Amino acid sequence: MRTVRLALAAAAFAAATLPAHAQTEIQWWHSMTGGLNDWVVDLANGFNASQKDYKVVPTYKGSYDESMTAAIAAFRAGNAPHVLQVFEVGTATMMASKGAIVPVGKVMADAGYKFDPKAYISAVVGYYTAPNGQMLSYPLNSSTTVLNYNKDLFKKAGLDPNKPPATWPELVSAAAKLKASGVACPFTTSWQGWTQLESFSTWHNTLFATQGNGFGGTSARLIFNSPLHVRHIENLANMAKQGLFQYRGRGNLGDAPFYSGECAMATASSSTYASIKKNAKFEFGIAPLPYYPDVPGTPQNTVIGGASLWVMSGKKAPDYKGVAAFFNYLTNAEIQAKSHQRTGYLPVTMASFELTEKSGFYKQNPGTDTAVNQMIRKTTDKSRGIRLGNFVQIRTIIDEELEQVWAGKKNAKAGLEAIKKRADVELEKFEKANKG
Repeated sequence: MRTVRLALAAAAFAAATLPAHAQTEIQWWHSMTGGLNDWVVDLANGFNASQKDYKVVPTYKGSYDESMTAAIAAFRAGNAPHVLQVFEVGTATMMASKGAIVPVGKVMADAGYKFDPKAYISAVVGYYTAPNGQMLSYPLNSSTTVLNYNKDLFKKAGLDPNKPPATWPELVSAAAKLKASGVACPFTTSWQGWTQLESFSTWHNTLFATQGNGFGGTSARLIFNSPLHVRHIENLANMAKQGLFQYRGRGNLGDAPFYSGECAMATASSSTYASIKKNAKFEFGIAPLPYYPDVPGTPQNTVIGGASLWVMSGKKAPDYKGVAAFFNYLTNAEIQAKSHQRTGYLPVTMASFELTEKSGFYKQNPGTDTAVNQMIRKTTDKSRGIRLGNFVQIRTIIDEELEQVWAGKKNAKAGLEAIKKRADVELEKFEKANKG
């Protein structure tokens, strides 16, 4: 009996010392901060808890620019992450990085998962799809541009808080009334290139660049120095002179003055919803982008923002199965719906949109469906989105030249012509670097 007990004890000890089933780690580099970082961590934790084979490890790698630069360096050194979050303006660069990425459609198919691009909102899937119809990246956090407005300041100015300006002439009129009521900053904007040129173009079904805004090839060149674009930038410049429009800086620097209640209206990303809800001490509304009513076919649809997840090459087959399992988890309609409701990012599938609608979320939170309604419209060759090489550099050029216009140092036409001249040089560089 003693021998049996000893044998059993020895077996138990041996079992205890055996290594546990090793999980395959999936490295995910991202650029989310604050509440959005919490959201990313929660997504990873949710997936990790749902199964035992894989562990997704999210790592913040700085801004979108910084993380992309870090990933390129890591890829060259042979230690790139499995998954990289890349903002939409980096799409053309990623597509041109032959050998550096594995199309998400292939990753999903190889792992045996059904992955139907038709389930996604057309403006979203179209942006991340190659000419051959293959989906290249996973649209994690797609946003679009909206108009946020302060209902309390509208009431004070004698404006209807439930009737935001639908057109640019109406916005100018509202801004004048807000100023007259004592509001120092009636209107501002974040991401000025994205809101006032990129989305402005697609919203008015007008080309931003040749070659179908870059979708047709790398020979694309800018054409947003049209009379319509000049008219719009001129109107904004006049608003700036009158104190109706205040430029508060590049990127999302226009968001904080709206959150604080200083600026009454702001064109911004739909992803500002969570921060406004958290920080604003006033009643706010979300409205579609204004448009010029005399432009035929307006409004059309707004342009995509946010980012997508790209799968880097050079990994082992089991690793890609883990990536596919993670993406399949993210595709769940309930998870997508919760993410949309939490962040203000789009519910990138129609199923998650319908689920959110049925839950009563839009009725309880008026205006939160604005971004979706802007994006689910049928896209055209002019409004599909903007896919240009060296777009990060081009956005910087846009910022520099528009700042000259707002400061009164250049008129609208001269500013837009300067953008075109300088940006076309960047496009030529990209075309030469990616021939063949």
